[in-house]
Amino acid sequence: MKKLKIFIACDTTNIKKVKQIIKQSRTNKVKIGYKFGLEFMNSKKGRQFISTLKNKIIFIDLKLNDTVNTMVSAVKALKDLKINYLTIHISSGLTSLRAVKKVSGLTKVVGVTTLTSLNNKDLKLIGYNKSVNNLVMHQAKLAKKAALDALVCSPYEVRAVRKIFKKEIITPGVQIGKRNYDQKRSMEAKKVKSDWLVIGRAITARGNIKKNIQSLVKELR
Repeated sequence: MKKLKIFIACDTTNIKKVKQIIKQSRTNKVKIGYKFGLEFMNSKKGRQFISTLKNKIIFIDLKLNDTVNTMVSAVKALKDLKINYLTIHISSGLTSLRAVKKVSGLTKVVGVTTLTSLNNKDLKLIGYNKSVNNLVMHQAKLAKKAALDALVCSPYEVRAVRKIFKKEIITPGVQIGKRNYDQKRSMEAKKVKSDWLVIGRAITARGNIKKNIQSLVKELR
């Protein structure tokens, strides 16, 4: 049986809390990485803390989406952190995707498709005339063309995306049990068949982190 792989979303600015998450999530049963987003990276001591982490799988979720030069410069500015995974929006365009991939070095470039907090109604309000599923399939083709290393999509698109994009698939919007948070396209963890599950509050917000991970492993058996 393939070992379960989880990115724990460290959605906080509290360094003490992050240290606790890392300490309590040590286990041989699951491959663990740590995801840090805009909240943590924009905090006063966030970037400095990331620079101190050793022998950890680090996922920086910035969802870069800007001009080519700005995105390339941002990636270069992060190189001292020894990041394993870095997200960029596929909607930034093929030229930007290829440019970032070219300067990424050992960091895996992760293309973000349509956010899990959006549904068909939201896309229509934004101005898209494609359904979520059709848009994500289009984005997956672009990620493949740009030779990105990994792709983020919701649990609902994993199966279809695999037919297009053959590398790593990372999936947020994952629930332990039936409780949902602010995701519109979420699914119970046991039903998700991606390479990495991204789980935050279901592991970190309540109770003991170690026990929550054990409960997740039990649920997925």
